[in-house]
Amino acid sequence: MNILIIGNGGREHAFAWKISQSPKCKKLFVAPGNAGTSLVATNVPIAVDDFQKLGSFSVDEKIDLILVGPEVPLVKGIRNYFSTDDRLKNILMVGPGKEGAQLEGSKDFSKQFMVRHGIPTAKAKTFFSNESNEAEKYLEQLQPPFVLKADGLAAGKGVVISSSLKEAKSSVREMLEDKKFGEASSKSIDRRIS
Repeated sequence: MNILIIGNGGREHAFAWKISQSPKCKKLFVAPGNAGTSLVATNVPIAVDDFQKLGSFSVDEKIDLILVGPEVPLVKGIRNYFSTDDRLKNILMVGPGKEGAQLEGSKDFSKQFMVRHGIPTAKAKTFFSNESNEAEKYLEQLQPPFVLKADGLAAGKGVVISSSLKEAKSSVREMLEDKKFGEASSKSIDRRIS
């Protein structure tokens, strides 16, 4: 099989290292890859969210299987992109479609999903960027520690845990008003406090 791993982190290096040992693996590529993946596969300088280039590369290299490591291309809909293109739809892909990727891409979606399906989860409430005052009042009803989460992807940095109400209120303002976590904070989607 010709296999393409999408990503450039340690997770993708571990995938590449193990997959390269399989006798079923004919050619192994990693886009964009890293220094470690270059030892066991061929790195390809294509961004994880450049679906058009990834698609063209997959056709040119006769890719049979794609393994998607990072959340960004999943949340942006790489599987959906491939499944709607006649040239690409028969390539096997490991990774959910855009809807399923919301479980990782949106804390609010995940929380609602857990509540809807009876999955145990902490008490929480969602606030929009213009609701800092309401968020602070909600915090006053809770006991520390306070866990504040940006709704979207924040490269693993979208969570603040605080043992002080004063610090938690300050963090709420930073998240909702100052967009502390960049795009994850600037979306017009809700922010979660749990």
